[in-house]
Amino acid sequence: MTEVRRVSQEWELEGIVALQRANLRKNLSDSEAAQQGFLTAEYDLPYLRAMNAAAPSIIAVDQSQIVGYALVATQPSRHGHPFIGALFQAIDPLLFRGQTFDKTPYVVVGQLCVGRHHRGQGLVQRLYQHFRESQQSDYHCAVTDIARENVRSLRAHVNTGFRVIHSIAYEGRDWDIVVWDWRSNPASGESSSAL
Repeated sequence: MTEVRRVSQEWELEGIVALQRANLRKNLSDSEAAQQGFLTAEYDLPYLRAMNAAAPSIIAVDQSQIVGYALVATQPSRHGHPFIGALFQAIDPLLFRGQTFDKTPYVVVGQLCVGRHHRGQGLVQRLYQHFRESQQSDYHCAVTDIARENVRSLRAHVNTGFRVIHSIAYEGRDWDIVVWDWRSNPASGESSSAL
C-alpha cells in the first residue's frame, strides 16, 4: 500500500530528485509529454533541503520508493530558485477575495508529480488532501501554475478543486495560475467560484 506523508529524511529528498528527473519535459518525447504530462522546473537537492526546512513537502512512498510528491513552497522558498521566485512575483499582485495575494496567507505548490506506474490510482487527490491538512491552519489557499500545454495536469488540478484565475507567459510558455480556496467549503474541499 502506498503511504502518503511528509518528508522527514534525506533519502526521500533524493527520491524526489530522481522522480523529477524522470518526468522533466526535456527528458520526455513529445508524445510522452502530451499523453502523460510533464515537469518544467528542475530543483536540485540543496534547494529541496532549504524548501523542506521551511515546510516539509508531501510524498507518496511505495516499498521505500518515492512514487509521488507535492512540494510545499512558502515565502522563504521564493528566494532560492528563479522559477519559484517568478511565480510568487506573478501571484502577489493578483486579486483573491477582494484583496491582493500579497495580503493573503497563501502557500505555493512548488511542483506535483506522480510516477508513471502509479498514475490513475488516486494519488494526486491523496497528496493534495495531505497537503491541505498540513497547511490549511496557516494558509487560506494553495496556488500554483500549470503549463497550458500540460492538459493532463490541469485536469487533475481542476478535479482536486483548483480554479484558473490568471494566465501568464514565462520562458516561452503560456501558464495558467490556479488557486484552491480552502475557506469556501472546508469539509468537501470544493472551491468557491467567487474568487
